[in-house]
Amino acid sequence: MRHRVAGKTLSRDKDHREALARNLATQLFLHGAIETTEAKAEFVQAYAEKLITLAKRALEDPNPARQVAARRLAAARLYGRQVVKKLFDEIAPRYKDRNGGYTRIYKLGFRRGDAAPMARLELVQD
Repeated sequence: MRHRVAGKTLSRDKDHREALARNLATQLFLHGAIETTEAKAEFVQAYAEKLITLAKRALEDPNPARQVAARRLAAARLYGRQVVKKLFDEIAPRYKDRNGGYTRIYKLGFRRGDAAPMARLELVQD
């Protein structure tokens, strides 16, 4: 029984789930959209939105030490310096007046090989 156990496991251990989330969030921020299964899209959506909120708060903070700390936190959760730079310099300012809901999931149907439900996760264009 999974009483009081929150979150999706995606049939992976903890390290694999963390690597999956980092990889999918990195690709989302690089390309603006990704196509994956519905379960993975829902899993990474919360991860990506928290990173965007972190970047937004850092931009509003006048203390440069907190801005550096936020960039380091984001760098620990993403792959690549250019992704962190893009997150803080391009993506976060785009959503400065938006209170959440930075991503959208579109359902695409079923994958041909194994009939897995597919989805497109993309950053909202506002």
